[in-house]
Amino acid sequence: MLKITDLHVECEGKKIIKGISLQIKKGELHILLGPNGSGKTTLANAIIGLPNCKIKKGKILFCKKEVQNLKPEKRSKLGIAVTFQHPPAIKGVKLFQLFDKVSKNKTYKKIIPEHLLEREMNVGFSGGEKKLSELAQVVSLDPKFIIFDEVDSGTDVKNLQMIAKTIKKWLTKKRCALIITHQGTILKFLKPTFVHVLYDGKIVCSSKNWRKVWNTITRHGYEKCKKCQI
Repeated sequence: MLKITDLHVECEGKKIIKGISLQIKKGELHILLGPNGSGKTTLANAIIGLPNCKIKKGKILFCKKEVQNLKPEKRSKLGIAVTFQHPPAIKGVKLFQLFDKVSKNKTYKKIIPEHLLEREMNVGFSGGEKKLSELAQVVSLDPKFIIFDEVDSGTDVKNLQMIAKTIKKWLTKKRCALIITHQGTILKFLKPTFVHVLYDGKIVCSSKNWRKVWNTITRHGYEKCKKCQI
């Protein structure tokens, strides 16, 4: 469904992504691990087409169609979606009003506590509440592919279990997902098809044996994982 070939990306004149190639097939769940500053969010922004990231080289194919030159809204209509690490607070817009406008189903009612629906979007929300709000919004759009950016950051165990349960239910043979994480806490609740390690703008490791990779990182840090896998 998603095929990235030799991707090079700059942000504010600085080269961040340095030749990434990645393939995600239908029905697959991939985890992208990496330390802060490794380029994880930049990769997500390049896939969805945010203008602050300039693709200098490489291709992004989604459902066999080149999308690297398309505007974000066109990529969204093709079925690409994202949950942001730091979603904005929007005063004057209550959550239930947003869902009434954009939701293609009623899945959000099983994710969002009812009392949050009456509140303004992300205004005064805790970290976990923001994550649930983002998750409910993106699932309601019924996309083909979702990027979950730092979905386990600032989230307690209860909310993280809900997030993992929702991702499992959403992920069918016709959909796929990429979870970006620094902490890797989500791995306690989800079993990915592949795990990748991004280090200094490059994928230095790709493996089906996610337990081995994660154990290396938790015991010795990303630097050890980089040296070991290279």
